[in-house]
Amino acid sequence: MAPHFVGVAGLPRSGSTLLCQLLAEHPEIHCEGHSSPLCNSLLMTRRTISDDQFMLSQLDVQFDTTYGHLKSAMQGFLRGWYADCGKPVVADKNRAWLHCIELVLELDPTAKFLVTVRELGQIYGSIEAQHQKTILLDFIDHLADFDRLGRADQLFAKDKAIGAPLSSIQSVQDLPQAVKERIFFVRFEDLMARPADTMAAVYKWLGVSAHKIDPRKLTVRPHESDSHFRHKYLHRQQSKIAPPKVHEIPLRVQELIKKACGWYYEWFYPAPKAK
Repeated sequence: MAPHFVGVAGLPRSGSTLLCQLLAEHPEIHCEGHSSPLCNSLLMTRRTISDDQFMLSQLDVQFDTTYGHLKSAMQGFLRGWYADCGKPVVADKNRAWLHCIELVLELDPTAKFLVTVRELGQIYGSIEAQHQKTILLDFIDHLADFDRLGRADQLFAKDKAIGAPLSSIQSVQDLPQAVKERIFFVRFEDLMARPADTMAAVYKWLGVSAHKIDPRKLTVRPHESDSHFRHKYLHRQQSKIAPPKVHEIPLRVQELIKKACGWYYEWFYPAPKAK
């Protein structure tokens, strides 16, 4: 039997690498922790087959049968990727899972998705701090020539590192309720402050047995390539959970972020209600 599938996605610098490390601590979960090519492979299959003339002509002649062949083949690809992992649950990390949740649920209605979030100013601050440490290297999308405000504006654009997954998170509100129930948001701040309790809730939602992690003694596994992103978004694992320092960012940048992304703060960081 193929393992139950869990897609791990989220905003950059929001703890998806740590979440995968903690998922892998559970004896029933297989999680390699790297950004996997599985999601991209499914998306490329859809794009390629949609342009294939033989496929299109067969759809004209016998749509239901041919579409059934396609669905069966893509289901086999999804299930077969981790068929030999030897565990009942597999967690696959790729930020692009956010863009194709409904595609995956068409192939596997039992699939679930874990999505990491973090206070947006601190996400920007973390990226900017790492850029200052590697300022002689440009970003993969060439943002180094911008000033700090301009770089923040670019990072939050809808096709950029923060803006693209942020737009996908916002679009969750438009999904049917049955799809929303397949998504579990994990706040970075909760992973830092209450890792054991947070993971207990995650494990319970995934339907695996209870398992207690030791935040001071974690298994360190090989991390994914940081050179691909020019060392601007590090993916290092640590042997223990240590909350990062608070990043200082320009006040006007913080104010612009909160103004532009008010919905995000209402969802994940609502202001305390007045007594």
